Amino acid sequence: GVSHVLTLVLQELSLLCKRDVNGVGMLYDLLRSHWLQALLKIYECLQHYLGKRPVPVTQQALSLNREVVELLHEATPSGEIKELRRLLRAPHLKASPALLSAHDTVAQKDFEPTLPPLPDNIPENEEAMRIVCLVKNNQPLGATIKRHEITGDITVARVIHGGLADRSGLLYAGDKLVEVNGVPVEGLEPEQVINIL
Repeated sequence: GVSHVLTLVLQELSLLCKRDVNGVGMLYDLLRSHWLQALLKIYECLQHYLGKRPVPVTQQALSLNREVVELLHEATPSGEIKELRRLLRAPHLKASPALLSAHDTVAQKDFEPTLPPLPDNIPENEEAMRIVCLVKNNQPLGATIKRHEITGDITVARVIHGGLADRSGLLYAGDKLVEVNGVPVEGLEPEQVINIL
């Protein structure tokens, strides 16, 4: 891997160091540094992990769980069936529908928000339009809005440094808001738009 290549480079550099080639000594010391060796080991471990990324056995764990529970109800009780029923009733599986639903969502890679379709009535002379999707989890947006004095449009007044909007890099001061959460904002007051946000 990478460590082997580094070893070969160091061997070549040690030969050049003996000939006192300009700057080779510094490069040799850099490549021998402990922090670089540690970084390369971390890199190799990450590459190894990426190559062996776990793959879900099924994308339908929730429906499979329901099916097993139904089959267990109908089955003739045996030691194994009693044990499986006990396991499925264990406290850590009480929230099993939510847990399995989350598993299925991740397994299907269905965790990205779906964007609404583009409106049909986009004016031809519109300079540029972006669809921005920001997912808030009980945190403020980190932007203020206002009504533009001349056009009457609702615009982003400012983006607060370090807030969600700033970290996303998707909203800028002066951006015109056309729609928020599927609701057109034309004719609305800034306070009404804030309630939609």
